[in-house]
Amino acid sequence: MTRTHLGATLAMCAAATLAMSASPASAKISDGYVRGYDTYVGDWGDEGTISTAAYSQNNAVCLWQTILWAEGANESDGTNFDGTDIDGIFGGNTYGATKRLQVSWGLASSYDKADGMVGPNTFGRADNQLVKTGGSTARGETVEFVYNGSVHDFAVERDSEGRYRFREGGDTWRLAAYGYRSCS
Repeated sequence: MTRTHLGATLAMCAAATLAMSASPASAKISDGYVRGYDTYVGDWGDEGTISTAAYSQNNAVCLWQTILWAEGANESDGTNFDGTDIDGIFGGNTYGATKRLQVSWGLASSYDKADGMVGPNTFGRADNQLVKTGGSTARGETVEFVYNGSVHDFAVERDSEGRYRFREGGDTWRLAAYGYRSCS
Protein backbone atom coordinates (compact mmCIF):
# COMPACT_ATOMS: atom_id res chain seq x y z
CA MET A 1 0.00 0.00 0.00
CA THR A 2 1.37 3.39 -0.93
CA ARG A 3 1.77 6.17 1.54
CA THR A 4 -1.12 8.09 -0.08
CA HIS A 5 -3.43 5.07 0.12
CA LEU A 6 -2.43 4.42 3.74
CA GLY A 7 -3.16 8.04 4.68
CA ALA A 8 -6.54 7.93 2.93
CA THR A 9 -7.41 4.62 4.60
CA LEU A 10 -6.49 5.96 8.03
CA ALA A 11 -8.52 9.11 7.43
CA MET A 12 -11.57 7.06 6.41
CA CYS A 13 -11.22 4.83 9.49
CA ALA A 14 -10.94 7.86 11.76
CA ALA A 15 -14.03 9.44 10.17
CA ALA A 16 -16.01 6.19 10.54
CA THR A 17 -14.98 5.87 14.19
CA LEU A 18 -15.99 9.47 14.86
CA ALA A 19 -19.36 8.95 13.14
CA MET A 20 -20.10 5.81 15.15
CA SER A 21 -19.22 7.49 18.43
CA ALA A 22 -21.54 10.43 17.78
CA SER A 23 -24.80 8.52 18.15
CA PRO A 24 -26.82 10.97 20.27
CA ALA A 25 -29.80 8.74 21.11
CA SER A 26 -27.88 5.73 22.37
CA ALA A 27 -25.05 7.71 23.90
CA LYS A 28 -27.30 9.38 26.45
CA ILE A 29 -29.27 6.28 27.42
CA SER A 30 -26.11 4.19 27.71
CA ASP A 31 -24.77 6.92 30.01
CA GLY A 32 -27.49 5.85 32.43
CA TYR A 33 -28.99 9.25 33.27
CA VAL A 34 -30.73 12.25 31.79
CA ARG A 35 -27.63 14.40 31.71
CA GLY A 36 -26.25 17.70 30.53
CA TYR A 37 -23.23 19.96 30.79
CA ASP A 38 -22.40 23.66 30.63
CA THR A 39 -25.44 25.69 29.59
CA TYR A 40 -28.66 23.85 30.38
CA VAL A 41 -30.50 25.10 27.29
CA GLY A 42 -31.15 22.07 25.11
CA ASP A 43 -29.85 19.50 27.62
CA TRP A 44 -32.86 17.23 27.16
CA GLY A 45 -32.98 17.61 23.36
CA ASP A 46 -30.32 14.95 22.82
CA GLU A 47 -31.72 12.29 25.12
CA GLY A 48 -32.66 8.88 23.78
CA THR A 49 -36.23 7.80 23.23
CA ILE A 50 -38.50 6.46 25.96
CA SER A 51 -41.80 4.89 24.93
CA THR A 52 -44.03 1.88 25.43
CA ALA A 53 -41.40 -0.17 23.57
CA ALA A 54 -38.09 1.44 24.58
CA TYR A 55 -36.80 2.05 28.11
CA SER A 56 -40.38 1.87 29.34
CA GLN A 57 -39.80 1.34 33.08
CA ASN A 58 -37.36 3.67 34.85
CA ASN A 59 -36.90 7.00 36.59
CA ALA A 60 -36.52 8.86 33.26
CA VAL A 61 -40.15 7.81 32.70
CA CYS A 62 -40.95 9.11 36.20
CA LEU A 63 -39.47 12.48 35.17
CA TRP A 64 -41.55 12.47 31.99
CA GLN A 65 -44.71 11.55 33.91
CA THR A 66 -44.00 14.39 36.35
CA ILE A 67 -43.82 16.70 33.32
CA LEU A 68 -47.19 15.34 32.10
CA TRP A 69 -48.62 16.09 35.55
CA ALA A 70 -47.10 19.60 35.56
CA GLU A 71 -48.54 20.30 32.10
CA GLY A 72 -52.00 18.96 33.03
CA ALA A 73 -51.90 16.58 30.07
CA ASN A 74 -55.09 14.61 29.51
CA GLU A 75 -55.09 10.86 30.00
CA SER A 76 -56.90 8.35 27.80
CA ASP A 77 -60.11 8.85 29.81
CA GLY A 78 -59.95 12.66 29.42
CA THR A 79 -58.95 13.44 33.01
CA ASN A 80 -55.73 15.28 33.86
CA PHE A 81 -52.60 13.25 34.51
CA ASP A 82 -52.18 13.28 38.30
CA GLY A 83 -49.70 12.25 40.96
CA THR A 84 -51.12 8.71 41.25
CA ASP A 85 -50.26 8.19 37.56
CA ILE A 86 -46.53 8.70 38.21
CA ASP A 87 -45.32 5.11 38.48
CA GLY A 88 -42.31 4.94 36.16
CA ILE A 89 -44.09 2.68 33.68
CA PHE A 90 -44.65 4.04 30.16
CA GLY A 91 -48.02 2.40 29.60
CA GLY A 92 -51.22 3.33 27.78
CA ASN A 93 -52.04 6.32 30.01
CA THR A 94 -48.59 7.84 29.56
CA TYR A 95 -48.70 7.12 25.83
CA GLY A 96 -52.08 8.82 25.38
CA ALA A 97 -51.16 11.81 27.56
CA THR A 98 -47.87 12.18 25.64
CA LYS A 99 -49.71 12.24 22.30
CA ARG A 100 -52.12 14.90 23.60
CA LEU A 101 -49.24 17.01 24.93
CA GLN A 102 -47.37 16.69 21.61
CA VAL A 103 -50.45 18.14 19.86
CA SER A 104 -50.82 20.87 22.50
CA TRP A 105 -47.18 21.86 22.07
CA GLY A 106 -47.50 21.94 18.27
CA LEU A 107 -45.20 18.95 17.75
CA ALA A 108 -47.95 17.12 15.83
CA SER A 109 -50.96 18.42 13.92
CA SER A 110 -53.39 15.86 15.38
CA TYR A 111 -53.64 13.06 17.91
CA ASP A 112 -53.44 10.50 15.10
CA LYS A 113 -50.20 12.05 13.80
CA ALA A 114 -48.50 12.28 17.21
CA ASP A 115 -46.14 9.37 17.85
CA GLY A 116 -46.52 9.19 21.65
CA MET A 117 -42.78 8.69 22.08
CA VAL A 118 -40.52 10.95 24.14
CA GLY A 119 -37.48 11.55 21.98
CA PRO A 120 -35.31 14.55 21.19
CA ASN A 121 -38.16 16.76 19.91
CA THR A 122 -40.59 16.08 22.77
CA PHE A 123 -38.02 15.97 25.57
CA GLY A 124 -36.25 18.94 24.00
CA ARG A 125 -39.49 20.94 24.01
CA ALA A 126 -39.95 20.11 27.71
CA ASP A 127 -36.62 21.61 28.70
CA ASN A 128 -37.87 24.97 27.43
CA GLN A 129 -39.89 25.05 30.65
CA LEU A 130 -36.82 24.94 32.92
CA VAL A 131 -36.25 28.20 34.77
CA LYS A 132 -32.87 28.56 36.50
CA THR A 133 -33.30 29.49 40.16
CA GLY A 134 -29.77 29.08 41.53
CA GLY A 135 -26.36 27.51 41.30
CA SER A 136 -23.94 27.61 38.41
CA THR A 137 -23.98 26.17 34.89
CA ALA A 138 -20.19 25.66 35.01
CA ARG A 139 -19.01 22.07 34.65
CA GLY A 140 -18.72 20.35 38.01
CA GLU A 141 -21.25 22.69 39.67
CA THR A 142 -24.87 22.15 40.67
CA VAL A 143 -27.63 24.22 39.10
CA GLU A 144 -31.21 24.45 40.39
CA PHE A 145 -34.37 24.91 38.34
CA VAL A 146 -38.10 25.04 38.52
CA TYR A 147 -39.98 23.22 35.81
CA ASN A 148 -42.63 25.80 34.98
CA GLY A 149 -45.60 23.71 33.81
CA SER A 150 -48.98 24.94 32.62
CA VAL A 151 -50.72 23.64 35.78
CA HIS A 152 -47.99 22.75 38.30
CA ASP A 153 -44.32 23.53 38.95
CA PHE A 154 -41.71 21.20 40.40
CA ALA A 155 -38.07 21.42 41.45
CA VAL A 156 -35.32 20.07 39.18
CA GLU A 157 -31.58 20.02 39.74
CA ARG A 158 -28.55 19.16 37.61
CA ASP A 159 -25.91 17.82 39.99
CA SER A 160 -22.13 18.29 39.84
CA GLU A 161 -21.85 15.23 37.55
CA GLY A 162 -24.42 16.66 35.11
CA ARG A 163 -27.17 14.22 36.16
CA TYR A 164 -30.70 15.54 36.41
CA ARG A 165 -32.83 14.83 39.41
CA PHE A 166 -36.31 16.02 40.26
CA ARG A 167 -38.38 16.45 43.35
CA GLU A 168 -41.16 13.94 43.64
CA GLY A 169 -43.61 15.18 46.25
CA GLY A 170 -42.39 16.55 49.61
CA ASP A 171 -38.64 16.28 50.06
CA THR A 172 -37.97 13.17 47.95
CA TRP A 173 -35.46 13.61 45.13
CA ARG A 174 -35.19 11.09 42.29
CA LEU A 175 -32.31 10.74 39.83
CA ALA A 176 -33.65 10.66 36.27
CA ALA A 177 -32.00 7.32 35.50
CA TYR A 178 -32.67 4.94 32.65
CA GLY A 179 -31.56 1.87 34.57
CA TYR A 180 -33.83 1.74 37.60
CA ARG A 181 -37.25 2.79 38.82
CA SER A 182 -37.95 4.04 42.32
CA CYS A 183 -41.07 6.15 41.92
CA SER A 184 -44.58 4.83 42.48
